[in-house]
Amino acid sequence: MKGAVLITPRSLSDGAHPALKRLETAGYTLRCPAPGEMPDEACLAGALPGCVGWLAGVEPVSEAVLSAADGLRVIARNGTGVDNLPLDALAARGIAVCRTEGANARGVAELSLALALAGMRRVVETHESIRAGGWLRAKGREVAGARAAVLGLGAVGSLMAEMLLALGAEVAGVDPVAPDNRPAHARFRRTDLAAALAGADLLSLHVPLPPGGPPLIGMAELAALAPGATIVNTARAGLVDTAALLSALMSGQVGCYATDVFETEPPEPSALTTHPRVVMTSHIGGFTGASVDRAAEMAVDLLLEHLDDASP
Repeated sequence: MKGAVLITPRSLSDGAHPALKRLETAGYTLRCPAPGEMPDEACLAGALPGCVGWLAGVEPVSEAVLSAADGLRVIARNGTGVDNLPLDALAARGIAVCRTEGANARGVAELSLALALAGMRRVVETHESIRAGGWLRAKGREVAGARAAVLGLGAVGSLMAEMLLALGAEVAGVDPVAPDNRPAHARFRRTDLAAALAGADLLSLHVPLPPGGPPLIGMAELAALAPGATIVNTARAGLVDTAALLSALMSGQVGCYATDVFETEPPEPSALTTHPRVVMTSHIGGFTGASVDRAAEMAVDLLLEHLDDASP
């Protein structure tokens, strides 16, 4: 055998996905230490010795964990974000890091749209009212004619912008590095952060965490939105200042915060998680059959490419 490959994404960690069989056919053994769960530091450190490859999820990886990686040559992320990985330490050890860019984009973008619609139409709040015996009839906002700010125009953000445009929104996109023609539409404009936020009815976040410094969205940014705006976050929890967000929810400046991401997953009960106008999903943006299949196939391709080309 050529060594072991560690499998840790919760969607793949039972080792049963057909794409993983290609690793076994190529001569690698699969190591799945936490089926269906996010492995902690002790679990990872115990599983890494003898692994030459790692198909990784969003689990935090510390430099201490890497000390147990005695033969690791490549990490393939089944997604785009790599802020859970100690990139400098990996580079110093000569361990390659690759990402399955775009594999989850459709699933995440569609969930972002679902969260936006739920927030703008106050679906969850109304649902809970009826469940409790009430009959809340909350006036909502239509996407058509709404002003939407989309921060980040990568694979996910550009799809989200296209879907909002198809529903009739006016969309302002912020991304200093995305191609200028993404997306091309009469109701789309590229602008800076301040201009995009000004009077926006909807804010959708699709950017990585800024390196150091404060959250991207704080008190001033929230105040710039239209009163009662909906914020959708399927990127990273740290993009939004929690204290400022709670204050904006209390005042009504933010009508709904809809999120798929948390600082700690699963989150502890808090003022945010128990707020009636916070809509939450359990980091399921890329958890669709098609997204899992695409990410698994791409990750296996990347692992085999690096492992078969690299010398032991």
